[in-house]
Amino acid sequence: MQTFALSPDPSATTVHRRAWWALVVLLAGMFMALLDTSIVNVALQAIRTGLHADEATLSWVISGYALAFGLLLIPAGRFGDRFGHKWIFVVGVAVFTLASVWCGLAQSSTELVIARVAQGVGGGIYVPAVASLIQLMFPPMLRGRAFGVMGAVIGISTALGPLVGGLLIQAFGEDQGWRSIFYVNAPIGVLTVIAAFLLVPGGAEGKRLSTDAVGLLLAIAALVALLVPLIEGQDQGWPLWTWLSLIAGVLLLALFALWERHVATTGTEPLVPPHLFSHGQFTGGVLLAFVYFAAFTSIFFTISLLWQAGLGHTALESGLVSLPFSIGSIVGAALSDRFAKRLGRNVLSVGSGLVALGLIALWLIFWLAPTHDLVSWDLLPPLVVAGFGSGLFIAPNARFIIATVDNSEAGAASGVIQTMQRIGSAIGIALIGSVLFSQLPDSFAPSKAKAAEIAQQHAAGGADAVKHAIQQYVDHQLAVGFGHGAALAMLASAIFSVAAFLLVFALPKQVRLH
Repeated sequence: MQTFALSPDPSATTVHRRAWWALVVLLAGMFMALLDTSIVNVALQAIRTGLHADEATLSWVISGYALAFGLLLIPAGRFGDRFGHKWIFVVGVAVFTLASVWCGLAQSSTELVIARVAQGVGGGIYVPAVASLIQLMFPPMLRGRAFGVMGAVIGISTALGPLVGGLLIQAFGEDQGWRSIFYVNAPIGVLTVIAAFLLVPGGAEGKRLSTDAVGLLLAIAALVALLVPLIEGQDQGWPLWTWLSLIAGVLLLALFALWERHVATTGTEPLVPPHLFSHGQFTGGVLLAFVYFAAFTSIFFTISLLWQAGLGHTALESGLVSLPFSIGSIVGAALSDRFAKRLGRNVLSVGSGLVALGLIALWLIFWLAPTHDLVSWDLLPPLVVAGFGSGLFIAPNARFIIATVDNSEAGAASGVIQTMQRIGSAIGIALIGSVLFSQLPDSFAPSKAKAAEIAQQHAAGGADAVKHAIQQYVDHQLAVGFGHGAALAMLASAIFSVAAFLLVFALPKQVRLH
């Protein structure tokens, strides 16, 4: 089949029509990876029941994926420069698809976590190739339109995740339903791999491959040392090893920074170029990316568990609760470019400020309202506000951060920002999950004295009446426990969002967006 060349004439105003078909293929891969960042949230309760998973496992299902995804972004981009982004894309999608099927077939919670990490590895391998190939396939006059379509796919895939997950679990039942949210990637993945072979152009820049394997291993070791105690500590009562692991994680991060400085002095390309952080505004921007994503991604984890495990709603109902945020996010993203041109950096201030207001309102609702009386309409206004703010923020924020460094450093800066976003998601879920589950008792069943009191009160109605009353008591305690946990978890998310709002002011007031 006839193909077309990469790197078209910079002055061209048209492009080979196969470039647009190749864009469809690339965005199908992007759709899968980002759908799986949100679709799993509504399946957590079904996974908990189906695999008898504990609270730590639920955190690992989300955090393991995000961590593996984030850690592979930078080295995968370097491999694409060396061997060709097409082949990195194909390999990554194949790994992601096989890992998705493995997730669906998992017979234990441990196996599911391992499969989710493998899925994150696949996503981290191929997602950088999407932006790189768009950059190479389209001339400057058409590149903005291509990236605009990519932005729309990012918004739609993230928005559809909870709803699609809820519909699948509703259609197939809890046990097969949560498995189906992973199986749905199989046909998309197979078709994407075949289409990529046929339509996506090949070629490689042949750049010398960075040999900073030590830096990558140090980064992985540091983040795992931090994540493991954050996720497992609450479940195990914070034994000594959890504190030692946290200390080791901090020390490993310091060692990673020193190693990257050493690599830079030898003339070898480091995993994370240290000179980027000589720009104070860039350092603030990286912290902003980390903190914002820690706040933003964790709210769906909290709401999904409260709505299903605490209040007994279905996965579909849980997905519908998150829908106002998604709709607000799509509208905000559609308007973000216009606002950014008019307001400059203030678009990020407004966006992050609205997210903070929305999360503070959610915290107050969870804290003040009786949990068992909560309905989806109570959450609609703050979720719409937070979603609109998130849409305003996410679309332009990377451009403002990248503007803090020289143009020649933009590619490396972009990789660091994306990595910090994913790591922020992983750490955020770990922290918020630990806060949420810390409020849950070992058992919601009534004590012997309380059970005797309930039995005495309902003895006239017979055994069925007593059984029903005890179940009502358990349901009420379940709602109260998850309500308290959700309130504290949302408070933690709100604190992260306020920190993100303050960090916005570290960025330049105005940048060229086109």
